[in-house]
Amino acid sequence: MQSKLNKIAKDTNFFLKAFIKNQKKSNLIVPMSYGLFSGGKKIRSKILIDIGSLFGIGYKQLITIGAAVECIHAYSLIHDDLPCMDNDKMRRGKPSTHIKFGESTAVLAGNSLLTMAFEILSYPGLNLNEKIKNNLINKISRCAGHLGIAGGQYLDLNYEHKKISKKKIIDMEIKKTGKLFSFCCAVPLILKKRNRSEVQKFENIGADIGLLFQVADDIIDYKGNSFVAGKKTGKDKKKGKATLISLLGYENTIKYAKNLILKINNKVRKYGPNSKNLLETLNYILNRNK
Repeated sequence: MQSKLNKIAKDTNFFLKAFIKNQKKSNLIVPMSYGLFSGGKKIRSKILIDIGSLFGIGYKQLITIGAAVECIHAYSLIHDDLPCMDNDKMRRGKPSTHIKFGESTAVLAGNSLLTMAFEILSYPGLNLNEKIKNNLINKISRCAGHLGIAGGQYLDLNYEHKKISKKKIIDMEIKKTGKLFSFCCAVPLILKKRNRSEVQKFENIGADIGLLFQVADDIIDYKGNSFVAGKKTGKDKKKGKATLISLLGYENTIKYAKNLILKINNKVRKYGPNSKNLLETLNYILNRNK
C-alpha cells in the first residue's frame, strides 16, 4: 500500500512541479510550493485512481485531475492552520505556512493554490472535451466552496463548545472533508459520461469515504502521538470540537468507522476485482497514525 501511495505522490508532484515551472514567476510561488509539497500522502488521489480502475480510466489522466484536487486540499490546510481558524503552528512535522511566511502571505498562497486547481482542469494538456472540463470545474468548485470545504470549516468553528447532534456533526464532517472525496469518486463516471443518478451514487460513496477519513483524523487527535502525527494532538478536546468521539466515545467511534468500511465495500465490490484496491485504501485510512 505504501509503495502505491509513494508512486502516486511522486507522479503527482512531478506534474505539479512541471506545471508551476511553466508559469510566470511570482513572489507567491515559494509559499505555494511550501504548502503544496509538504509530504502529504495523496490519499485523495489514491481514491480517485482506485475508483478510476473500476471504469478503466487512464492513470496519467487521473494523476492530472488528482493534482488539481491536491491543490485544493493544500489550500484548505494552509487556511485551516491560520490563527483565525484552528491556529495550528505545525503541519506534517514542520512550521505551518503562516508561521514560515506570515499570515497575509499564507492567505494569498492558499487562494492561489485554489485557483491553480481550476487552471489545471482547464489547461489544454488535459485531453478532454470542453463540456467534460466544465463539468469537472463546476463540480470541484461546489466541493470547495460554501457548500463544501469552506462551509464545513465554518460549521466546525461555529460548533465549538456546543452540544451538537450526531446528524449535524456528520453533515459538518462530510462538508469539511467528504465533499472533496465525493469529487474524486464522481470523476471517473463524469469522464465515462454516466447518468446523473450513477454519478450521485458515487458522490455518496465519496462522502462516506471522507467521513471515514475525518473520523480517523479525529482518532489520531484523540489517541495519537504528536511526533508521529507531525502536528499537535489532543487539541480537539481542548477546543471543544464537535466530533463523533466527543459524542459517541472512542470505542463506539471505532465501530462506526468499521461499519462505514463495510458499507462502502458492499456498494463497490460488484464492480469487479479491482474493488479490492479501494478496500485496501479504506483500511489504510482507518489504521494510519498520521
